[in-house]
Amino acid sequence: MIGSGEPAPLVVEFAGERFEVPVDRPFAIGRDGDLVVDENRYLHRRFLELTIENGMWWLGNVGSRIAATVTDGTGRVHARLAPGARLPVVFDRLHVLFGAGSTTYDLTLHTAGGFAVDHGRPIDAGGDATIGDVPLSPSQRLLVVALAENVLRHHESGRGEIPSSADAAARLGWTLTAFTRKLDTVCGKLEREGVTGLRGGRGKLATNRRMRLVEHAVATRLVTREDLVLLAEFDPTAG
Repeated sequence: MIGSGEPAPLVVEFAGERFEVPVDRPFAIGRDGDLVVDENRYLHRRFLELTIENGMWWLGNVGSRIAATVTDGTGRVHARLAPGARLPVVFDRLHVLFGAGSTTYDLTLHTAGGFAVDHGRPIDAGGDATIGDVPLSPSQRLLVVALAENVLRHHESGRGEIPSSADAAARLGWTLTAFTRKLDTVCGKLEREGVTGLRGGRGKLATNRRMRLVEHAVATRLVTREDLVLLAEFDPTAG
């Protein structure tokens, strides 16, 4: 029951390691803290924080620039955790994805004390939340898989590099112009479904748009490891 007693133990899984979260103090995740994700200078020293309030675990974004995507085990319920926002840990398993520089990271929260929540409703994280499958054409799916390849292929490491548009285009044998045009189309389609952070423009680096696309696609299972077989035509060892 919410607000009564201590919540069930909470464990953070990252890069094959498991960290038990203490109940008597905040647990910090970032470049410096209880869980050191990476020495990446683009990552906040303290980015995410796990705390207990009213008998419930809470995940908060204590950074100032980076947002995270949080999803349940199925990928059908997800939310964007913006700086300053927080959300209750209401599922037995939560996946957390975020990017810093050209690297995307993912970790998982495990607890046996998840509360009964309708998986058809979004988590209220004080930011945007999106549910639903977005249909992609074969070439659009191929583009997303090419961008997400390293993240999907190296999921066990907890991190993956996002290729440049030029490298991804070369990977597929496309011209950079054709790749950029298709990327614009995919991002526009997702934006119309309510996904934020995909709009290019003044002060918004192309890397951030590609990273946000990969983060959303992997978190919501828009593309999965099984889709790597689509790249076999371009690399016989792929898939």
